Amino acid sequence: MKIRTATDRPTRAGPADYFTGTVWMEPVIEAPDPARANAVIVTFAAGARTFWHTHPLGQALHVLSGTGRVQTEGGPVRAIRAGDTVWIPPGEKHWHGAAPEHAMTHLAIHERHETQGHVAWLEEVGESDYMTNPR
Repeated sequence: MKIRTATDRPTRAGPADYFTGTVWMEPVIEAPDPARANAVIVTFAAGARTFWHTHPLGQALHVLSGTGRVQTEGGPVRAIRAGDTVWIPPGEKHWHGAAPEHAMTHLAIHERHETQGHVAWLEEVGESDYMTNPR
């Protein structure tokens, strides 16, 4: 058994190569091999969001606070709120983040693939996609 204290896992800024706007990431678990679990608490300032990306083994998002948006390629922009849980299937191109006027924090859970890692980052989400009224 290994216990990692909160001070062992400092909060870090979301890199501008993968996020638009101000994003903070707090690692929860990055399990050592042979385990594959990864979880991170991500806080998006109002208007902040990920770039388009995929996960080889899928991803679950559980919204802890605030109001956000999520979209899969070709699908509608969807509103997500505290208490909502989103499952994104393996390989599905998507983005997620805060609403334009509200911050949002979610717990992101995904597994690390042995050869593909846990995420493939793609292009930035355009303003026209982001600003579409959600369903």
